[in-house]
Amino acid sequence: MGYLNIASMITLATVLGLAVPGWAEPARNLETLIETRACQGCDLSGTDLTGLHLIGADLRDVNLTDANLTGANLEGADLTGANLTGANLTLTMLTDAELTDTNLSHATLHATILNSAVLEGVNFTAATLSDVQLAGATLTDVVITDATIENTPISVGGSWDELDPDLLPEMMN
Repeated sequence: MGYLNIASMITLATVLGLAVPGWAEPARNLETLIETRACQGCDLSGTDLTGLHLIGADLRDVNLTDANLTGANLEGADLTGANLTGANLTLTMLTDAELTDTNLSHATLHATILNSAVLEGVNFTAATLSDVQLAGATLTDVVITDATIENTPISVGGSWDELDPDLLPEMMN
């Protein structure tokens, strides 16, 4: 069923006051997103956003669970509080994006571009990150429990102030 047919059916059902099927909400929300580049708090779960240009989109608190964002351009987008559990972000451009408190658990990030992005409080639990670009990105309080990380510049550590000097090797004293 083509995109226009789905959109037409949703519009007709809305005009006639008919109940809109559950699958229609993400389709209607996708139409809104494409037209306005905004869909704050909406449900786009399972939606195919492959290759879409959504530069600067307002996607705060959006549900993108199991969505396919392969090759999408979300440069400068605001995904604060978004749920991307299980989403596919292969080759997705997120340069300068805001991902504060975003849930990326079980997500796939392959060759994803996150340069200069803000990643504060992001949950990467059981996510796969490979060949991800993070130049200039801010990573603070991220959770990487059980994540698979390959060829991606993420390291676990803290500040020197947190170290116990008694545990340092002799040559460091």
